[in-house]
Amino acid sequence: MSRIGKQPVTVPAGVTLTQTGQEVTVKGSKGELKFTLPDAVSGKLDGAEFTVSPVEGSKTAAAMWGMSRTMVANMIEGVTNGFKKELELRGVGYRAQMKGNTLSMQLGYSHDVDYTPPAGVTIEASKPTLVSVSGIDKQQVGQVAAEIRSFRKPEPYKGKGVRYVGEFVRQKEGKKK
Repeated sequence: MSRIGKQPVTVPAGVTLTQTGQEVTVKGSKGELKFTLPDAVSGKLDGAEFTVSPVEGSKTAAAMWGMSRTMVANMIEGVTNGFKKELELRGVGYRAQMKGNTLSMQLGYSHDVDYTPPAGVTIEASKPTLVSVSGIDKQQVGQVAAEIRSFRKPEPYKGKGVRYVGEFVRQKEGKKK
C-alpha cells in the first residue's frame, strides 16, 4: 500500500492537465510536459484532482503507483514554478563563465571544460564561483547539475571541486608525521 500514491494531486488554477489513454499532458505558464503512465497503474481526473491507482496487486504495480503520482506532481510544480539547482566551485583558480549558450569552467585541468546544456534547461553563472541550473523538468535539471558536478567532484582532503550549494563534504585528516 503506497502512502504517497493514495494522495490525490491537486491541479491549481492556470494549469491544464489532460489525459489521453496512459499519456498525461500538463500545460502551464512556463511550458508543457508529457508523461506516459506505466501499464501497471491507471490515472483518473476528477475536476481539479488527479488520482493514480494500481491496476493489479503486484509488487510492480505498488512500486509504480507512488512513482507515477510523484511524476505528475513534479510536472505540475515544474510548469508553475520551475526547478533550480545551484552549484558552487571551490578551489584556487576554479571559475565558470558563460560563452554564449555554453558554460566554460576552469577546474584545475590543463584545458577549459565546456558544457552545452540540452534544450529546456538554462544555465547561469552569476558569480565566477556560482552556477545555477534551472528548467521545468525536475529530472533533466538534476541530471544536468549532476553532469556538471561530475567534471570535478569534491575531494575529501581539501574540499576542492564542484559541489551543490549547502552540500556537506566530510574532510579527512591528512598524513601525520
